[in-house]
Amino acid sequence: MNDATIHRAAELVQKSNTIVAFTGAGISTPSGIPDFRSEKSGLWDQVDAMEVASIYGFRQNPQAFFDWVRPLAQTTLKAIPNPAHTALVQLEKISKLDCIITQNIDMLHTRAGNTVVHELHGHMREATCIHCFTKYDASPIIEDVIATGKVPHCPKCNGVLKPDVILFGEQLPYKQVQYARDAARRCDLMLVLGSSLEVFPASDLPVLAHRNNAKIIIINLQPTPLDTVADVLIHEDVAQVLPAIMTQLEIAK
Repeated sequence: MNDATIHRAAELVQKSNTIVAFTGAGISTPSGIPDFRSEKSGLWDQVDAMEVASIYGFRQNPQAFFDWVRPLAQTTLKAIPNPAHTALVQLEKISKLDCIITQNIDMLHTRAGNTVVHELHGHMREATCIHCFTKYDASPIIEDVIATGKVPHCPKCNGVLKPDVILFGEQLPYKQVQYARDAARRCDLMLVLGSSLEVFPASDLPVLAHRNNAKIIIINLQPTPLDTVADVLIHEDVAQVLPAIMTQLEIAK
């Protein structure tokens, strides 16, 4: 890591009053959760995403979805927050972090201790019947899927239960998107952490922040479409870089 770049990032954090963190899969890969696009290890590498993870595919063949999501669910339940998640909790505790906007469904931000998290692509805390729309606690449902591999059904109507994650072909949750857009407009610094910024409309939020004169720090292993507008750009592991920035803040006190 470049010490001067870490120092510059820490300076921006120190000077900012309203920080929003925008997080993608790269913040969770150090916790053992695979991302979606990495060659050979990405979740889309061995499957047709539209067959297993679209709402159309789910309705046609829910077993294919649960066969695909079963190992991911098992990995997610075992995963623990890493130092990047912990650093965001520290940032909230010193009243710098306004909220987190995340593309992740792993719930690691809330498990780490952050209190305001806008989950644009849903989560696995609840499951909903696609027939009668009754909601259920997803924990026992997911555990049964992991144990048996069977498609879960609604106790009321026998409809298929779908975890509350957003599949291809579904709209993002309206309220979460509006909260996220409002946060992007009001922040004076956005931390883009572990996101390729390739999935629209979520990827438009850092653009919105930039247009409203927020500073942008991008920490991601690979280049992103917004690298040219970043005030600080670091192509390294966010689980190493973000704690280093927080350490620099402590030194500067």
